[in-house]
Amino acid sequence: MIFIDGKQVEALLDMESCIGLMRETLVDLAEGRALQVLRMLLPLEGGNLLGVMPGAILPKNVAGTKVISVFPGNFQRGLPSHQGVVLLFETLTGELKAIVDGESVTAIRTAAASAVATDLLARKDAATLAVIGSGLQARTHLEALLLVRDIHTVYVWDIDAGSAQRYAAEMSEKYRIAVIVCESSSQAVKEADIICTVTAAREPVVFGSSIKPGAHINAVGACSASARELDTEALANARIYADRMESLLNEAGDFIIPFNQGAITKEIIAGELGDALAGKIAGRLNDSEITIFESLGIAVYDVAAADYVFDKHFS
Repeated sequence: MIFIDGKQVEALLDMESCIGLMRETLVDLAEGRALQVLRMLLPLEGGNLLGVMPGAILPKNVAGTKVISVFPGNFQRGLPSHQGVVLLFETLTGELKAIVDGESVTAIRTAAASAVATDLLARKDAATLAVIGSGLQARTHLEALLLVRDIHTVYVWDIDAGSAQRYAAEMSEKYRIAVIVCESSSQAVKEADIICTVTAAREPVVFGSSIKPGAHINAVGACSASARELDTEALANARIYADRMESLLNEAGDFIIPFNQGAITKEIIAGELGDALAGKIAGRLNDSEITIFESLGIAVYDVAAADYVFDKHFS
């Protein structure tokens, strides 16, 4: 058994490869070649969580569990919100192959999955991006989306204006594109072809009245039934794709809260992203449709990424 730390993960798991890996993993899940159960969450004080996420990929003879803490307020302490490890097992003898840093895996695979969704669901001519939030996921999402769309302008908003300014300076220098800091989330999204919500918000920060026709949204930050980043109007006017239906119906506050209020129905759910990738259901229907990828983050992402890193470590 070996331990692979965060710096090794970042060196071995490049974003372009991870996008391909997440696409393959979602199809494996849709075709029954990967196994996934709903994660178990232990509520802690202050709205924090400890999560246990098991999954397996049968053709690769691997199974694993990510054990991760989610402390949304950590940005105020200068610490990551997600910390933990992936325990990687082979399924012939049950041997523990590796313990892999979970923070770095989560940062890369989450953005890669959003890129897969964006590549499938966003308009082909999408060129403007709104990033709501300016932490680690905001950085990895920009890296990932630049690989699937020719983005020339990024609008960013964060409740911490100083953080948004630092993000804009860093990202504009790194990628040589325009990154504009906005005074409100509504200002950020109103001209955006693609929207990524990567916040620790408990209440909506993106509103349907500000979203233009044809936009695609990657809803990433809210990962519990009681938290949401999108308001009811944003959901009501869109078609939703889930990474896993069970997760959407049990963990996506964006959907669960307005559904329980009777404001939306399950008819707005198109299905799972993997089914769309496998050609079982339709993707975007027209250029004016608003699409949402509800990214809850599933264990097979982590198992696939950790196994890829393990194999690269010895190659």
